[in-house]
This record gives sequence, C-alpha cells and structure tokens, in this order.
Amino acid sequence: MNIWTTLEKARSLYPEKIGMIDNDRSFTYKKIGERVCTLARFFQEHGIQPEDRISILDVNSYVFFENYYAAAGIGAILSPLNHRLSAKEIAYILRDAGARWLVANSSFSPLVENILTEPTLLEGILWIGEIPSLSADISFHEYGKIMDREPTPFKPVPIREEQVAQLYYTSGTTGSPKGVMLTHKNVCIHALGTIGELKLVDADIWGHIAPMFHLADAWATFAITWVGGQHVMVPHFEAEKVMATIEKEQITLSNLIPTMLNLMIKHPQVRSYNYSSLRAILSGGAPIAPQLVHNIIRTFGCDYIQTYGMTETSPYLTLSILKEHLQNLPAEERLTYKAKTGRPFITVDLQVMDKNNTPVVSDGQQVGEIWVRGDTITPGYWKRPVETRNAFSGAWLRTGDLAVVDKEGYVNIVDRKKDMIISGGENIYSTEVENVLYRHPKVLEAAVIGIPDEKWGEAVKAVVVLKPNETSTEEEIIRFCKQHQASYKTPKSVDFLTELPKTGSGKIFKKVLRDPYWPK
Repeated sequence: MNIWTTLEKARSLYPEKIGMIDNDRSFTYKKIGERVCTLARFFQEHGIQPEDRISILDVNSYVFFENYYAAAGIGAILSPLNHRLSAKEIAYILRDAGARWLVANSSFSPLVENILTEPTLLEGILWIGEIPSLSADISFHEYGKIMDREPTPFKPVPIREEQVAQLYYTSGTTGSPKGVMLTHKNVCIHALGTIGELKLVDADIWGHIAPMFHLADAWATFAITWVGGQHVMVPHFEAEKVMATIEKEQITLSNLIPTMLNLMIKHPQVRSYNYSSLRAILSGGAPIAPQLVHNIIRTFGCDYIQTYGMTETSPYLTLSILKEHLQNLPAEERLTYKAKTGRPFITVDLQVMDKNNTPVVSDGQQVGEIWVRGDTITPGYWKRPVETRNAFSGAWLRTGDLAVVDKEGYVNIVDRKKDMIISGGENIYSTEVENVLYRHPKVLEAAVIGIPDEKWGEAVKAVVVLKPNETSTEEEIIRFCKQHQASYKTPKSVDFLTELPKTGSGKIFKKVLRDPYWPK
C-alpha cells in the first residue's frame, strides 16, 4: 500500500472522467496520470533518488496534485512550503529538510530571490510560469515546457509502506519548526479511514479551499483520488469567489476553517448562490460555537462536521459525526454535539489521560491530556530524536491538548496545555472565554491569552477583531463577558486588531500575540 496506488486505481477505473478542474483548465484521470509520469521522469533525469526531498511553493493548483504523486512514484519525499513565511523561515526549512529541488510559482520570484541569498542545498528550481530573471548558481527549468513532452512509459520504483512520503513542518508555535514525517502507510490508512467515515464515492466533488501546503486540505488529495472523485482548485480564499465556485462546480464537500465560514455567512451576497450540491462542510483548526454551527447548517443547507487533528496524526483524530441514536435528539442538543471536538476517528485509539496517566472519568468535567496511537501516527520528527522521544509515551503520542470526555465518548477540547491560563491559582481555559466572546454580536474573531500580572501571576487578555463597520470598547466587551461567565475568567483587558495572526493551517497564532508581553 502506497500513495502511488491511489492514483493508479483512479486511472484504471475512471480514465476518461474529469478528475481535476483548475479555473479554465480540466484534466481527465488519464491525462493526470500522463502528466504525473512526465514529471516523475524529469526528476529522475535530474538525479532525484528514493528518499531525496523535493519542496513546492505554490497556491492551490493542479501542480500541487502532480507533485504529490510524482514524488511518490519515484520514492522521493515531498515537503510543501507555506508561502506566507519569510524568506529566512523557508530557507531554514529547505536547509533542514535537505531539499534538492524546489517547484515554485513564478509569482513568488521576489520571495525566492531572497531565499536564494540564504544557504540551502538546492540544485534546481522548476518554475511554474515563465522563468524569472534571477541570478543563481543552480538549474532553472520551466514547468509548462516539461509537461509539453510526449508521454512515455514510466514504471514507479518499489515503495515500502513504512517509507517516509511527506515532510510537513510545524508552524513553530512552540519554537523552531520541526519536520513531521508521514509514511505511505500513514497517508493511505488515513485516506481509507476518511473514505469510510465520510462515505466518499466517485460522484463526490471536493473543493480545495484550505491551503494544500497544509494537511488541513492535503489529505483530501489522496482520499478523493482513491474513489475517483473530482478535485476543484481554489487558489486563494475570497468569500464570494468560494460561494460562486461551490455553485458553478457543484462541490459536494470541502474543509474550511471557522474564520472562513464566518466571513462567508456574514457576506452580503451569501444568499445569492445555490449550495444544493453540498452534502457536508468540514471545519477544524479552531473551536466553534453551537450558534455558528446552526448558522452554517441554516445557510448552506448541508451537514456540518467539526474536526480535530494534528500534522503528526495525518491529520484526523476526531469527527463530530453523530452516532445513530443521537440523531433523534432535539435540534439544540444535536447542535451541541456537532460543535464538540467529536468522537474518535476510525483509525485511532484515543484516551484522555489525567496527571497520573490514567483515563479520566467520562463525565464531561474532568480535564486530561489527549493521547493517541494507531497507523496514522507519525513515526517522529525529521532529524529530531530527542523531540520524538519526548512526544511519545510508549506507542502513545501525547498531543498537548487538554480535553474532557462525555458519557457518549465525545471529546471536547478545552485548551492547549501551553494556552491554559493560571490566574490566582485558578485554571482558566482560553477556549471557554473565546466561546463567550464569539457570542457578542459585534465580534468576528477572538483570541484569549495570559499575560504577566504581579498580583495574579497571569491575567486574562482578549484580542478581538470586530465585524465590518462595527465599533466597540474595552468596557463593553468586558461587561458582556461578566454577564456570561465567572468573574475570574473575564478578561482584564482587551486589544482590538483588524486581523489576527494565523498559522499556515489558518489557526490563530497565539504565540505572536503572547510574545510581546513575556520577557525572553
């Protein structure tokens, strides 16, 4: 079992079916296969061997798809890059991964020019678009011209399922980015699990809206391909463009972060489009309030599935899919379950462990850390044996996420270990305070952090983005919070921003908000 076989299955069963739509371009699975083989041969001609690293710097496009599979066919390791990072950060990742080739969109040529001033092991760049006028002592080639070659036979190299297939770098929220290794087995077992959980079929059309350089979306590449579904590329998130694309391409499934969904729901043209093709919207990356779930279901007329996962777990660990007997609950209770982190994903064993490393009581109250194990769990961090050992307790990965478990076995995250605020001896979970803030009618986005306080040790601070054309004050926000929660949980101060910093997956980057307040 390896990644290459997922494309081979689609090619053999659905050769003439349109498997990919990218703006005005479309490709059958037969054509996709030919292009992937051409790209794989190019890399082989330039000396790429099994387990060598290739990086890609692009927006969501067919190029991402082709490189995932070309790398798999030659046994290389693909390391996607977040184009929102600085040149120094990307150069660090390229250097740490030991990437030999970079596939880069020419629109990022100024960024690449700065990257090339830093030390890397790059031997060549394959440019998407025209080759820019950059001076570099490495080989430059044009992606389009490579793909214009006549198709010739290609035989994939033998691949072991334990072989590393992908290398994703963490966002660096807890220090320097670490490369998370995912094997062919990790990826394929996750794809099979997803096919079963979401009941994917060849009629499904997936909208690639979240960034493909992150597992928030990349996982869908393999699951949708395996069943012969269709991929629709959305290069950049623009609320109205996404809504129009759902209607035009008849998208059935997609993953969006809560911020995206908020912007779509509040968009003045949201009622102008037809969403009848949608059967489910998935979302993860941040907590979500039941009211927002209600608005999503009401607006788009489809099921909503809250997800939770990590790069280290391929990514899914839980899904808020309702058990059969819960589907008959009153609507309000169903929404409560839909907004929870969810019940364990089919491929993993999951436990919530207390400080004594024993499972917590399933009462929805006792807090513990999420531990997981299974075939979708990373073998470890690239060239980081110490960090790998520290992350595991035997076969169990310790996630660092704090959660409760209810009597139905549904998990609900209350905070990251590092995000929990201890104020005057009280444990305050930032997500609990954020859920209150999201109930304020003027709040679009919110994050809660702990800042130093002489009296309490830490004080609760809210950082808020208001909805367009709304105004508010610190006093108004604090007063609202006091009305809906215990006073010790209420923010002592409020900052207003026009935008919250985000990681590559769209998660709010709390480290950036916290760092100015804490001495180095």
